[in-house]
Amino acid sequence: MTSRAATEYRYEKLTWPEINDAVELGKVCIVPCGAVEQHGPHLPLDVDLICPTEIARGAGKIVPDKMLVLPTVCYGYTGHVMDFPGTINNDFEHFMHHVLDITKSLAYHGFKKILLLNGHGSNMPNLDLVARRTCLETDAECILAAWWRLLTVDPDFMPSWRQSKFPGGCAHACELETSLYLYLDGDNVRKDKIKNGVISFNEENSPFNWVDLFGAGPASIISWTSSYSETGVLGEAELATSEKGKRAYEEAVKQLVRFVTYFKDRPLDPRRDRHRKKPTMPIPWGQRPVG
Repeated sequence: MTSRAATEYRYEKLTWPEINDAVELGKVCIVPCGAVEQHGPHLPLDVDLICPTEIARGAGKIVPDKMLVLPTVCYGYTGHVMDFPGTINNDFEHFMHHVLDITKSLAYHGFKKILLLNGHGSNMPNLDLVARRTCLETDAECILAAWWRLLTVDPDFMPSWRQSKFPGGCAHACELETSLYLYLDGDNVRKDKIKNGVISFNEENSPFNWVDLFGAGPASIISWTSSYSETGVLGEAELATSEKGKRAYEEAVKQLVRFVTYFKDRPLDPRRDRHRKKPTMPIPWGQRPVG
């Protein structure tokens, strides 16, 4: 009889004996990470939860034998958005320790390939450190990816998809996020309130200080969101359509499946100690075994 672990992609739906089966299958664990955060007058607070979670689940349905999707990490680092009601901030250290506890737990149980699939831009520096620490402090490999970056794998996709200006047309509650949400949960979009929004410092046309989901200047300031946005919308939301959302969803799912297939059986890069004399004390923060 085929183990349920081979056909179930939802981590929380397995029993503990089935988790053992999933470990033996070498499954890649996907941890969607998001935030509860304002997305303008037209989108609900759960955009950064819905987008990575549904993309992960979409991939799981295609290759359930290769991956498990964990319950979503719902609260992220959003302190800079607290001038907009509804946003819930998770202190950056609490957030990092929370996700690191998850990755270390997975590594302890025997899962050696972990992907943090992020849905909130300001989680990125925090999750980058979590992924790095997981690699250094456990015998698992952990990689961070933002779901929107999956759309850049095929160099022809974004030029054929995007109509908004660069930079700034795709940034937050924008052409991309609004399109994807229209496709995933269109009934909860306040369609009569969809309006473009500008990033005020982008309007300075400085070669240094500008942002977009797909790039940033070499010296961009990320301060209080209310200081550079009137409505919380950063980009050209009026260009969004459900059809665009469907295309973005299908592309992200396709590329996530490709990544999982590549990552699952990729050999671990071996660590090699280059000291002439063996160190006389352990690395203070703990470490992956040498070799």
